Amino acid sequence: MSAPQPTDGTYYPSYAWVGAPTVYNGTGGDGGDSAVVNLNQWFSPGDQAYIIVSSCMVLLMIPGLGFLYSGLARRKSALSMIWACMASFSVIVFQWYFWGYSLAFSSSATNGFIGDLKHFGLLNTLGVPSPGSPLIPELLYSFYQLQFCATTAAIVMGAVAERGRLIPALVFIFCWATLVYCPIACWAWNINGWGFKYGVLDYAGGGPVEIGSGLSALAYSMVLGKRQEKMMLNFRPHNVSLITLGTILLWFGWLGFNGGSAFGANLRAVMACWNSCLAAMFGSMTWCILDYRLARKWSMVGWCSGCISGLVAATPASGFITPWASVILGIVTGIVANFSTKIKFWIRIDDSMDVFAEHGIAGMVGLLFNAFFAADYIIGLDGVNTGIINGGWLNHNYKQLYIQVAYIVAATAYAFVMSAALALIINFIPGLHLRASEEAELLGMDDDQLGEFAYDYVEVRRDYLAWTPAKDEPSRTESCINPQDRHGISQHSEMINGHSPVGENGHANGNSHTGIQGDRHGIAAEDEIKEKNGLPGANGTAK
Repeated sequence: MSAPQPTDGTYYPSYAWVGAPTVYNGTGGDGGDSAVVNLNQWFSPGDQAYIIVSSCMVLLMIPGLGFLYSGLARRKSALSMIWACMASFSVIVFQWYFWGYSLAFSSSATNGFIGDLKHFGLLNTLGVPSPGSPLIPELLYSFYQLQFCATTAAIVMGAVAERGRLIPALVFIFCWATLVYCPIACWAWNINGWGFKYGVLDYAGGGPVEIGSGLSALAYSMVLGKRQEKMMLNFRPHNVSLITLGTILLWFGWLGFNGGSAFGANLRAVMACWNSCLAAMFGSMTWCILDYRLARKWSMVGWCSGCISGLVAATPASGFITPWASVILGIVTGIVANFSTKIKFWIRIDDSMDVFAEHGIAGMVGLLFNAFFAADYIIGLDGVNTGIINGGWLNHNYKQLYIQVAYIVAATAYAFVMSAALALIINFIPGLHLRASEEAELLGMDDDQLGEFAYDYVEVRRDYLAWTPAKDEPSRTESCINPQDRHGISQHSEMINGHSPVGENGHANGNSHTGIQGDRHGIAAEDEIKEKNGLPGANGTAK
């Protein structure tokens, strides 16, 4: 428990001291009149500094997701994925300021499902102790939680890859944040949320962030539909360096995501960072080994996928479980998430970025691990929850398992059904059709949606003079480059002309592809389906 608080308003620095410099005795919804009272006196300056830095670290996850998705897509849609993630951030900053924070964290609502509008437009959000910790103010807490919602929205935007229109997706994101993210966040983290009162252990967002993004992306992908089959010819991630860069930015931001969720510069924050790295690295090693057994080659994309799935599983668990349990968590998650990439083939939903497997499923694994391996001494390392929250089976709290399972089922069902309903409704609104045209999909989302490109190959192809020797005077003749030749890909020319694309081996199916996100066994599952239907697989043969 914390040391006795001083009663004379003075602060005596001491390594044994736990708590704010001064006992909170503010008034009003803002903690007092900042024109005449120093509201900072109620809070720990070190903890405030740490959470500000953590907020900035989490913000980096959004461009990190943009780079990750960009590298996984084709080059003709690479910039659109970065734009989608960054534009979703613009929408969420407004939504969270407008009413998002209030709907998720308003303590005056008692329905247990969603908050009220007490903090509408950041009203009554200034110098009172935060819901997360009495050592930081609510204004800082709301800013930190903004980054969580924004990151989750950026994860969901992976569902639009290569065939989704951007503006309807942003309309969806605003509605999704209001009706999906905010309620689930309220369940888990609001002091009046039903999950919070029920005893759910969700440290940094297994429900709102991971299940919320994974199932919402799956639902959006279902409504959006599959990419054209002929567009899957020879598909592989176009830039593995970008994938790696995005993963590293995500990893860096995740240490603010999980470490900062201790809401202070304390031992629990350090433990969360340790657990996050352990789960991530054992997840990446496991994923690489599983991929190696299929292709007999190591995969950089596989390493990135395993790292992300481990970090996802650590999100709900890193502040609850022991380090040795994090090692097990990384291995189990690497196996489960790797094989879960096959689910999209079974259910025939084109989850192009494997958001469901790497976020939804991995988040469920992390939540389940809390039931078995959460320990009260890990929770008490923050100095705030010491002796307050019990652990899981390690502390003989066996009922925690069905509590976690009930929460997983509720979050999964709600996120999927509500997201699918929102996507269907928006899709029927005139002017907000979610899917781009077949011609737009062929040209690429960069050309169709942005008019800008990640690479200059399109503009070079369009500029006839770039393909001719330099002259003193430019030619006065008109360029006669055919539209179908702009992208320099022979299969595209054939498809525009209405012919079946022919690969280098002379067969209509073209060369075999390596799959999405290094999902080599997913290609095997796809081939099995084709062989059952008498169609040629990746090797060009059929039974």
